[in-house]
Amino acid sequence: MVNDMNKLYIREKYLKKIRGFYDDSDMIKVITGVRRCGKSSLMEMVCAEITANGTDPNNIVYLHLDKRPYKSIKTPERLEEVIDSKTKGITGMIYLFIDEIQNVKGFEEIVNAYREEGNYSIFLTGSNSYLLSGELVTKLTGRFIEFEMKTLTFDEYIGIKKFFGKPIDPDMEKEFLQYIIEGGFPLAAKYDSYEDKMTYVDSVIEEIFEKDIKQNNKIRKKGLFRKVQTYIINNFGATTSVDSICDYLARHGESVSKVTVYNYLAILENAKIISKCERFDMKSKRSLNGEEKYYLSDLSFYFSRNTDGRINYGPVLENIVYNYVCSKGYKASIGRVGKLEVDFILRKRFDEYSYVQVARTIDNDNYDGNGKNITEEREYRPFERIADGYPKYLITMDKLLQKRNGIKHLNIVDMMLDDIDL
Repeated sequence: MVNDMNKLYIREKYLKKIRGFYDDSDMIKVITGVRRCGKSSLMEMVCAEITANGTDPNNIVYLHLDKRPYKSIKTPERLEEVIDSKTKGITGMIYLFIDEIQNVKGFEEIVNAYREEGNYSIFLTGSNSYLLSGELVTKLTGRFIEFEMKTLTFDEYIGIKKFFGKPIDPDMEKEFLQYIIEGGFPLAAKYDSYEDKMTYVDSVIEEIFEKDIKQNNKIRKKGLFRKVQTYIINNFGATTSVDSICDYLARHGESVSKVTVYNYLAILENAKIISKCERFDMKSKRSLNGEEKYYLSDLSFYFSRNTDGRINYGPVLENIVYNYVCSKGYKASIGRVGKLEVDFILRKRFDEYSYVQVARTIDNDNYDGNGKNITEEREYRPFERIADGYPKYLITMDKLLQKRNGIKHLNIVDMMLDDIDL
């Protein structure tokens, strides 16, 4: 366990979400996220802050169940033995950190028993959504709070390169293009060559498959599962339905039921490889099933598995914005206004909304016969059909920003470097 904050790259956007719960013995703090996104380091940051605030290090118990000497802990009984041995004779608040808790089957009752003692502040991490299934939800509803981590946003990507002493191009747009293809896994930033970074990402994908997918699911047709995984990764940011996936597989000689495809998509979601963004009809005020989009937890999943390095900026920029707003605590859905689409409807609190359109540029020579810029009109038109007064943002890579009907035009690079709220 690291006690010196100077040895860690600080993820402040997550620390500030958790900080108010450090001494809360009634709420279990559950940190989730895709493997290697930085959950263990975040727990170490919390430990270091608690120590810096004057807590006796003996009152901090940190168990990483994927590492020695704790890898052999597989049962609730053994977990209890280890915790009791480390806390014997300690008085006052005990800060209990358990990394990769899902390695212990049936951990929920033991963890809850310590919570009920009233002098344990408990922090858990897990790399997949199975952590938030079963008894943790059914028995502890209202007794735990989830903090979902994402891989690095662009501002953090620049920050961690500085932390590792890596060269940074003064042209932030060039750095942004590197961020797109390299992705945001924190440890990937330690490597110098793009090939080494992608080798690392490939190892993350295989680790997810071995530890988060195979161990929690009985997949009889592994080849078919891989095809569905490849399809959804290659079509991130596109409107996707189970029917379209079945049709694609049928054209390639695979007969598969809709139920199987639904199950495979759920497995990929639970493993945090993809995230489903549902479509919301703003006129009927209801979600539209079968018209969702899937975004990648990290774009490197796409670029590491494709030899074609060309960037399709539409879905790429959407994916980056989606992960950015999720990292800031927004709930995102796709909006439909009649036949028009708003890329994202964002909600942070119950009654706080904003609307977002994402495009590479509106500054081009794509004009119609009446002298109107077709790209510009396409991006603004959905906004101008929305009658309420919630904020509206157009996010592009343009340097020259416009003002139009109260709609805020933002440069995506500057927005992320300045960590702007929407």
